[in-house]
Amino acid sequence: MSTDPVLSTEPVDLLCITAHPDDVEISMAGTVLHHVALGRSVGLVDLTAGELGTRGTPERRAKEAEDARVVLGALFRYQLGLRDGFFRPDEESLLAVVRVIRRHRPRVVITNAVRDRHPDHGRAAALVAEAAFLSGLRRIIMSDGEKDLPPWRPTTLLHAIQDRWVEPDLVVDITAYWQGKTNALNCFASQFHDPASTEPVSPIATPEFMPFLEGRARELGRYLSVAFGEGFTVARPPGITDLTTLA
Repeated sequence: MSTDPVLSTEPVDLLCITAHPDDVEISMAGTVLHHVALGRSVGLVDLTAGELGTRGTPERRAKEAEDARVVLGALFRYQLGLRDGFFRPDEESLLAVVRVIRRHRPRVVITNAVRDRHPDHGRAAALVAEAAFLSGLRRIIMSDGEKDLPPWRPTTLLHAIQDRWVEPDLVVDITAYWQGKTNALNCFASQFHDPASTEPVSPIATPEFMPFLEGRARELGRYLSVAFGEGFTVARPPGITDLTTLA
């Protein structure tokens, strides 16, 4: 996984910007797989290295994140280098995310839930939402080296439901991609339950966590009368041109 954003400059249809390595896999991996299968381009950006995590090391998590990227079929994944647990939507962090959005020019940005068990998730949601707005302001002049980065505002901003229950505004059917999501999660061996591990047990490393994730996906799938779903809230009501396309 690249830790140098300059190495990854591809424009993408969907850009997932989340607080920690494994947030994408827990909350939106099926959605990523589904859109890759549709021929959409997807990029992943982790705001932090997850260096305050109870288990594993930043180096191991970076390797796990890259392995998961390959499983998901995303074009790139890199870390933005913000401080785990301490980043805030200050000017420096906002401009860093603005640069990411302008660099990749996504139609859709997906980020963490507005409120969740981990405080970083809510802060990431606020940071990315504000940066998505600022990214469209023409008087913020920005470049990557010699390349100008003109204003760009994503059409859609979504917040993924992760740990705490939030009533979804929309649900994606991930039934065909449940095994792929599981494969991506399994890349993060340091983070989830391992009976042989001698590290402290975190909330996501209990034996109950994976059954919880499956139950959550089944609950969200019930909205669509399918086996598995992933849920999202929206920053604003989405527009639609054909009501008959709604599931």
